[in-house]
Formats: sequence, structure tokens, C-alpha cells
Amino acid sequence: MSRFFQSVGAQLSLALLLVVAIALGIVYLTVVPSLRNRVVNTQIVQVERVAAKLRNEATVLDPDFVAAASEENGNARIALLNRLNSQALVEPQRDSSPVGSGSLEGDPVATSALDSGEARHGTVKKGDATYAEAAVPVLNGRYALLVRSPVELGSIRLVERRVLFAAGGALLVALLLGYLGARMFARRIRRLERAADRIASGRFDEPVADAGGGELGALAAAFERMRVRLAQLDDARRAFVANASHELRTPLFSLAGFLELLDDEELDEPTRREFLTSMREQVDRLTKLASDLLDLTRLDAGRLTVEREPVDLAALAADLVEEFGPLAASAEHALTARVVGSVIAEADELRALQLGRILVENALLHTPPGTPVTVRAVERDGGVALEVEDRGPGIPAGQREQLFERFFRLDGTRASGSGLGLAIARELAGLMDGAIELESEPGRTVFSLILPAAEVRAAMPEPVLP
Repeated sequence: MSRFFQSVGAQLSLALLLVVAIALGIVYLTVVPSLRNRVVNTQIVQVERVAAKLRNEATVLDPDFVAAASEENGNARIALLNRLNSQALVEPQRDSSPVGSGSLEGDPVATSALDSGEARHGTVKKGDATYAEAAVPVLNGRYALLVRSPVELGSIRLVERRVLFAAGGALLVALLLGYLGARMFARRIRRLERAADRIASGRFDEPVADAGGGELGALAAAFERMRVRLAQLDDARRAFVANASHELRTPLFSLAGFLELLDDEELDEPTRREFLTSMREQVDRLTKLASDLLDLTRLDAGRLTVEREPVDLAALAADLVEEFGPLAASAEHALTARVVGSVIAEADELRALQLGRILVENALLHTPPGTPVTVRAVERDGGVALEVEDRGPGIPAGQREQLFERFFRLDGTRASGSGLGLAIARELAGLMDGAIELESEPGRTVFSLILPAAEVRAAMPEPVLP
């Protein structure tokens, strides 16, 4: 039973029932008392008018006057009460009428009129009956002329019963409709729950769909986007594991083979040095892959920090050209630097150099032989930039944003690297309050490392010693 009340359907049904009950309660408390007060006030006004009229006519203590007034106002009980004990001294005998039955001794309205010497009105209850009364002092205040008339509340009770009956019916209908609507709503939620369980278990083959619209429809669309994205990441993870395994296996097998060959005592010295050079290249390849994975782990954990210091991007561009000169020459690329003066950035020098290496290496490895590559350091819109431009075939528009995603590699490119370089570059640039921008068209591609410009201060003159 407790599980039933914890369900969305039961909670929505109870919520709707509560709302309807509150609304009907407000209607009941607003309508029924208002109608009752209106009927009572109308009856009080009538007996006040009768009392005011008879007040001017009551000049002597005359039972015939009271009898005539009672006959004239057949629905009202009229009596004269004395000041001593508030007993009805003069009134006709009308015991057969409900209005005429009952003692008037101690009547509160008449007593108040006698005590104050002013007209008074109000209501009194006798059993289940309610009476409207008006009393005025007469005969020099020695008597009170009391007019009593019953208040007909039968129609009010009928309205009250009908309102309560309608409220009960409305509550039942609200409960039924709320439960049916909540079941439909809960069914959609359960479908989303099953879809979430499928996604959590790693099954991304079935799409998440909900044709109902509204917030649940938007939630289903968000789940579908999440499913597609997770499927892409899962495919990328599998591809990365395969690529990383290949990248690790190839140099390890090469190293193992070279080590076996180095054990050959008849191996000549030039061949031995060649083997050692190849082994160093494979070790460098493994080191780079390990460094990329380590940087990625630190970025995810938020443990990678950067320094802030002035960095000359012009000098950094020259260093990159010198460092990658041999690689560019072996791949038949013309690698040049174009700088004019100093371009000072506020950045971490080692990380900026790492980003420059990523951009230059990508340009050299993923463009055809003979493609020129240019490294520039320029000022741009209040900041500075290190630009790496190549004259390769360009990057398709649909893959430019994906190029910065982890594990992604362009179709048709060499299967070198892990596909992490540009993803790491973008996150590192963000840590230095910078960005990586890409401009590409057929025959021209430019990667730009945007960094904040450093505030270059004039050097303070050294003090002259006496």
C-alpha cells in the first residue's frame, strides 16, 4: 500500500483531489454563509421597519393595539415587555403559531433595548429555528416593543445540501479523471525509465521516443540526444582502445625485435646505431602517447595548473620551426616562420610551446608532401595569436567542430596519434583564458592559438651606487 502512494499516478491523483477539495471548500465557505447572511439581514430589515412604524403608534398600554398590529403583520410576533423583568405583559395569545409559541422572558434584544433606551436588533435561536428580532423602547422607556419574525433558511439548507452533493460528485470525478490521467502520465515516465535503464546498461541501439509532447516530450528528446552522444562516445572509446592498443603494440613489437637483433654478436656497428635510432623513435612515440593520456587525466580531474608569465610568441614560433625542421624536411614540407617584432602573451610558456607543437605536428602529418606550412605570431583584437597555416586540401565543414573532440580523427588521415592532441589543446588554451580557432577552406587551413596579451611594463632604471 505504501508503494502505491509513492507512485506518480497516486500522488498526482491525490494532488488533483486536494486541489478540487480546496476549491470546492472555498466555494462553499463563500456562497453558503453569504446567502445565509443575506437572508438574515433582509429579515432583520423587515422587522426593524415594522418596529419603527409601530413605535410611533404605541402611545398607551393597549392590548387591542398589539392585537391589531399582530393581525396586520401575520408572520411576525409582536409584544410589549416591561422594564422590570422583561416579561411579556401585553401580547395576543397565538399559541397555535410557531412564532407565537414560547416564552419571551429574558429576550436579549428586548433587554438590550430597555437597558440602552435605543432601538436594537439581532437574531435568536430556539431549537432548530432562527428568528430575526427588532426592539424599540416605548411609553417613556418603560416598555419595549418587540417584533419577532422567523428566518426562512429552508432554501439555504437546500442550497447547502446541493453544494455538498455536487462537491462529493466533483471529488469522485476528479479522483477518477486524475487517476486515469496520472496512469497515462506514469506510463510515459516508465517508458523513459526503461530507456534510461537501457542506456545505463550500455545498449544504445533503440531510440528514445515520446509522441506526447510537453515537458516529458522534451525530456525524451534530451534522452535521445544523450543516447546518440553516448553511442558516439562509446564507439570512439572502442576505436581509441583499438588505436591505443595498436599504437602500443607496434613500438613494443619493434623494440622487442630490435633487442633480439642487438643480441647478434655479428651485427656491425652502423647497423647497431641504426637500430638504436629506431628504438629511440619508438620510445618517443610511447612517451608521447603516455603524456597525452596523463594530460587528459589531469584535465578531467582538474589537477592541471598553468603559470601566468610573459611569453614571446615570435620567439616561440622560431623555436617551433627549428624544432620541426628535420621532420618537415623528411616529409618534404616547407616550414617557415613569419614574425615582425615581439608579440608578448600572458601564458604558461611550456604549455604554449606544447600547444604550438600540437598544431605544427598536425599540419605536417596530415597534409600531402610538398605542402608549405607557415607559423606566425600576430596581434589580434586586443589579444595575440600563434597561427599555423598550411596549404592542404582543407577540412570538411561538418567535421570542423568534431575535430576538437576526444578520440576523433579525420577520415582518410594517417592512423598516427591517439586523436587527443586538439582536444587537449583546446582545454589547455581555456585554462590560460585563451582559445583554439579554426579557419578552413579548400587549399588553406589555419589553426590559431588565441591568448591574452601581456602588459609590458617599461624596465625600471637601476639605481646608481655612489
